[in-house]
Amino acid sequence: MAYEIEIGRGKRGRRAFSLDDVAVVPSRRTRDPELVSVSWQIDAYHFALPVLSAPMDSVVSPETAIAIGRLGGLGVLDLEGLWTRYEDPRPLLTEIAGLEGEGAGSAQAVTRRMQQIYSAPIDPDLVALRLKQVRDAGVVVAGALSPQRTAQLWKTVVDAGVDLFVIRGTTVSAEHVAGDDGGAPLNLKQFIYELEVPVVVGGASTYTAALHLMRTGAAGVLVGFGGGAAHTTRGALGIHAPMATAIADVAAARRDYLDESGGRYVHVIADGGMGRSGDVVKAVACGADAVMLGAALARAAEAPGGGWHWGPEAHHGDLPRGRRVRVGTVGSLEEILLGPGTTPDGTTNLLGALRRAMATTGYSDLKEFQRVEVVVSPYQPT
Repeated sequence: MAYEIEIGRGKRGRRAFSLDDVAVVPSRRTRDPELVSVSWQIDAYHFALPVLSAPMDSVVSPETAIAIGRLGGLGVLDLEGLWTRYEDPRPLLTEIAGLEGEGAGSAQAVTRRMQQIYSAPIDPDLVALRLKQVRDAGVVVAGALSPQRTAQLWKTVVDAGVDLFVIRGTTVSAEHVAGDDGGAPLNLKQFIYELEVPVVVGGASTYTAALHLMRTGAAGVLVGFGGGAAHTTRGALGIHAPMATAIADVAAARRDYLDESGGRYVHVIADGGMGRSGDVVKAVACGADAVMLGAALARAAEAPGGGWHWGPEAHHGDLPRGRRVRVGTVGSLEEILLGPGTTPDGTTNLLGALRRAMATTGYSDLKEFQRVEVVVSPYQPT
């Protein structure tokens, strides 16, 4: 049962838990890992792996989106990133990776240079071209826009043949209020109703916010703020969503909406703060159907960031609330997702670890594993 802590006479706060605060408990039954399924299906699309790539330039290019799709996951293109602003962004990606960023002054210079690079306008023709590249490879096509850009670019995205449309922001409400430029607010319910492709939307971190998003007709809800290792939202805005509690709260909204809607299931996708395989395991244990990974995939040899990781918050023109971080390179995309593992710290063979955790606790599929027992056992990962 949730409980509140008195912060002071005029304010109380609910106790919330991060993924580092919880652990999965083995049960009396075990099974062979070969008897475990980690497959996932959303709408008409079936995936061998419950993994989406975070739409970040350091993680996904058209080529890596295709590679992730061929491995069984879903690569999500950032349709506001460098690949839709420049014909060939690879020299700029190399430049960002090579920027000197030690010390406060240098870090400020890195942010300023990234703001300059990302100030180039988005080219709708490049949006269509990048999506076509992925479609021509024969894998499921997914692209992401922020709520602010969705009204402007959605038709280009749909006409290009996207299979799954992702609307992703730091936090997304059922109705996004536009700025002072006269633009109409994005009414998600109307927008999703009129769209012919399934929509995944987020982030949401509370029961109420998630329930409102589910009522818009979304096929999936992203939980969290994304960003993870590259995010400074807590320091910049004072906003934070401990992931274990957020996932469990949104999973409760999914359960109640299933009853309310007469059987419509909305997928819960954990987004952010899952850099290692143990985090993926605990996210599913708390109720996630799938996970959206950023830093974990930025460590791949194929990742466009070259061992560096950053999100759109890092180059925001008015209020940067992210940074470029060094994550290194630990292996290929295949080794990171499917193994064989070469590191003992949970940065490779993420799905092998999930499969083994499910086998160790006796569960055969992801939906069953959401019922596993967990305990509150905070620790500091090394």
